[in-house]
Amino acid sequence: MTVLGLDIGGANIKAATAAGWAKSLPFPLWKTPDELPAVLQSLIALHDRVDALAVTMTGELADCFATKAEGVSQILAAVQTAAGDRPVSVWSTYGRFVMPMEANQHPFAVAAANWHALATWVGQRFPCQSGLLVDIGSTTTDIIPLRNGIPCPLGKTDLSRLQSGELFYTGVRRTPLAAVMATVLFRDQRVPTSSEAFATMLDVYLMLGDMPEDPCDTDTANGRAATRAAAIDRIVRMLCADRTEITEAEVIQMADQWAGQQLGYIQLSVQQVLRVLDAQCDTVFVSGSGEFLARRAVHPIDELKSARIVSLTDVFTPAIAEAACAYAVACLPPT
Repeated sequence: MTVLGLDIGGANIKAATAAGWAKSLPFPLWKTPDELPAVLQSLIALHDRVDALAVTMTGELADCFATKAEGVSQILAAVQTAAGDRPVSVWSTYGRFVMPMEANQHPFAVAAANWHALATWVGQRFPCQSGLLVDIGSTTTDIIPLRNGIPCPLGKTDLSRLQSGELFYTGVRRTPLAAVMATVLFRDQRVPTSSEAFATMLDVYLMLGDMPEDPCDTDTANGRAATRAAAIDRIVRMLCADRTEITEAEVIQMADQWAGQQLGYIQLSVQQVLRVLDAQCDTVFVSGSGEFLARRAVHPIDELKSARIVSLTDVFTPAIAEAACAYAVACLPPT
C-alpha cells in the first residue's frame, strides 16, 4: 500500500512517500484557503498510485482562520475532499495517528504536530540515548530533545514550545530582516533599518552563497526573482536606499551581520533546550532547507563537541530532507 505523507503549512505544502518520492509546493494558504482542496488533488495526482493519506500540519495558524480549531477543521475537510475514498490519518502529539473525527475533537493535539512526527521517526530510525533534532526550514526552527529515541519536549503546542525554546520562529527564507536585527553597522556607524518587509533572510543567504539562485523563483519579498542582483535591490531598501547608493560589497557586509544575528539566536535556543536533557547529548540530527545553518549553530557549542552529527540530507536526498515531516508521516506505522 502506498501512503502519501502530507505536511500542510501556511506557506508551503510538502508531500512524500516512504519509497523516496518527494515534492514541495509553495502555497500561500492565508491568501486562498478555498483553493486548498484543488491544490491537494493536483499534488496527489502527481504520484502514480496513492492508497492512503497521512497528514500533519502547521497551516492552522494562518490568519485566514479565526482559531486553530477552525484551521484544523478546514484543512482536514480539504484533505478529505481531495482524498476521495482514500483513508486519512492525522499525526498527533500523543505519539500516534488519529482519525479526522478525533483530530477535530482534539485540535491542539494535531495542530503544528509535524515536528513531533519528524522527531518520532528520527528516534525510531536512528536510536540514541540522548539526542537533539535541529530542523531549520523556510520559516521556523525546531529544536527537539530525544531520550532513548523518544521525543521528550517540555512543550507540545506552539505557545509552550516558544516558551521552552524548542520552537524559534525564524527560518532561512521567509523571515523578514526587520525581525532579526533593527540596526546594522554601515560605514562605521550604527544605522537603524526600515521596519518594512522589504527583504527576507533568503536575500541574505543568496548574497552569502548559502542558497542557490533561481530566476524562476519569485516567492520573495517583492515578487521578483531569487537572484543576487534582485536581492541587492531588496536589501538596500532596508536602509531606504537603492543600488546606486550602496555597493555590493557593503550589501554583503550587512548580510553577514544579519546572518550572524540569526545564528546567535538559534544557538541560544539550542543551549536552552540542551538543559532539558539529563545526560550528555550523544547525537545531533540536522535537517530542513536550512540544514547548513543548523550545522553552523551546533558546531561551536561546547556541550555538543563530542556529539555525532547526522545529516538527513546526507542520509537521504535533498528533496526528502526538505520534505522531512511529510516523509516521516509516510514512514511511521499506522496505529
